[in-house]
Amino acid sequence: MASPPQRTKRKPVPRHRPRNSSFSAAPPPREGGPQRIAKLLARAGVASRRDVERMIAEGRIAINGEKLTTPATLLTDLAGVTVDGKPVRPAAATRLFRFYKPPGTITAIRDPKGRATIYDKLPPGLPRVMPVGRLDFMTEGLLLLTNDGEWKRKLELPSTAVVRQYRARAFGHVTQAQLDRLAEGITIEGIHYGSIIANLERRTSRNFWIELSLTEGKNREVRRVLAHLGLKVSRLIRTAYGPLTLEGLEPGDADEVRQADLDAFRSSLK
Repeated sequence: MASPPQRTKRKPVPRHRPRNSSFSAAPPPREGGPQRIAKLLARAGVASRRDVERMIAEGRIAINGEKLTTPATLLTDLAGVTVDGKPVRPAAATRLFRFYKPPGTITAIRDPKGRATIYDKLPPGLPRVMPVGRLDFMTEGLLLLTNDGEWKRKLELPSTAVVRQYRARAFGHVTQAQLDRLAEGITIEGIHYGSIIANLERRTSRNFWIELSLTEGKNREVRRVLAHLGLKVSRLIRTAYGPLTLEGLEPGDADEVRQADLDAFRSSLK
């Protein structure tokens, strides 16, 4: 059995940047050698590798005017590559932003139902960014954003085992002993959820605040696990993703992770 995730020691986070601040451009990356076009396009922030492969199948990507037929094509750069007829800009240096996602927003570019999305709430001046994973409609808290599709993919992979921390306010009754058993993992309706470290933080009448640490981040994982224990979650906040926390942010705020902190984060995952 894999060892359970441990609480990460909170590290200093980047100094808070007000919402109306502009974000300066970063120098281009130093990379070379042939690479698969899907990786290059993900690195340039066009889309994830999987989405790039879908775009290739749809005939939306071309090289020097000729539609691409396979994502296995190797290139040293993106010169002559177009997406939907538009040239692709070379990849910029990897950048990472913290964003406090407000509740009642969709983690998507647009919503068919017309609900507000995270892009409606982001401050002006950010480069083109993609969310690292998702938070559901009513979940609030730390959402990481990046311009680098490869970095996004690595942070999302369960095998990378980045610890996500949450605080949940829930109604019902649960014991610490029940929460402790979540460290062994749990299967609910045929879906297995890996080790979760959960602790009762405080209790008011029948409302509990529970702290949880996990590494998988499956869809609605915290809500489904707590519902299985008979609890109804009334508020859910993601407080940390790896070494980065919500400290200094209010709902709707965003700031950029300092290069030194980004480099340290990336090194810790190698």
